[in-house]
Amino acid sequence: MILKKSLIDKKKKHKLTLKALGLTKIGKARIFPDNPAVRGMINQVSYMVSVEELDDKT
Repeated sequence: MILKKSLIDKKKKHKLTLKALGLTKIGKARIFPDNPAVRGMINQVSYMVSVEELDDKT
């Protein structure tokens, strides 16, 4: 997952979600496990992030 948009003028709840995911700067990328909790967080801030699925071979 990569942060694509700035946190400026966004809802406080969305800022806190991105902070919990470790996405604090534009262009920062993180890898997360595929589980319902992470999917819910991604769903909440989907307009600000880009998500790619990785193969298990990497």
